[in-house]
Amino acid sequence: MTLIQCETACFENIEAVIFDKDGTLANSHVFSRNLAQKRARLIDAQIPGVQEPLLMAFGVEGDRLNPAGLMAVGTRLENEIAAAAYVAETGRDWMEALSVVRSAFLEADRVFDRKADSTPLYAGAKELMQAIAQANLKIGILSSDTTANVQDFVDKYELNTLVQLAMGSDTGLSKPNPELLRQACAALDVLPEHAIVIGDSAADIEMACAANAAGCIGVMWEQINPASLKQANALVHTFTAIQIVST
Repeated sequence: MTLIQCETACFENIEAVIFDKDGTLANSHVFSRNLAQKRARLIDAQIPGVQEPLLMAFGVEGDRLNPAGLMAVGTRLENEIAAAAYVAETGRDWMEALSVVRSAFLEADRVFDRKADSTPLYAGAKELMQAIAQANLKIGILSSDTTANVQDFVDKYELNTLVQLAMGSDTGLSKPNPELLRQACAALDVLPEHAIVIGDSAADIEMACAANAAGCIGVMWEQINPASLKQANALVHTFTAIQIVST
């Protein structure tokens, strides 16, 4: 039998481990902050005066990105809608506001061409995934990013032999909707009760709890408020704190 131990928490009868990507496996905070700033500047060029409110909405605080903010944990669509709401407050029609925002987002994409190149693996991530795979457990990545970006990340860091599922949130569902995790588990052919979730946001933890996952581990790489992850079974500051034990 394989156990997953994490400080005082012990998970038994686990068949799959499902990771969040940004902020958990991928050090994406600098990239996301720079992308948010570029998006805000491009929108402000068309709608003067909205840059600072947009940065606040995205969760950019000076040179820091709020790890629990919209840019860090929200989907692209959620970011577009939030930005369009600020544009609409200036008196623009809703469809015009969406058009302005989507145009700016696409232009920013052209500047920041390949996200995976600028979002390296956190230390110990690949080693933990290798240990999980060696224990014959399945591995999935379930992200608020697009599926294309998740797969590009997997390709970039040569995780294809370890990861059985690379799934984004571009199907109309977003975290913390438990159906998203249920879909990921179905794709891995495991029940949520036999899967644990590892993530860095309240959305990851709430999703796991709502889907009746076997457990959830919160990671504390960035300046995350522990209270936001209070529902997690354990909190870790390094991947080495998660141990795969064969008995």
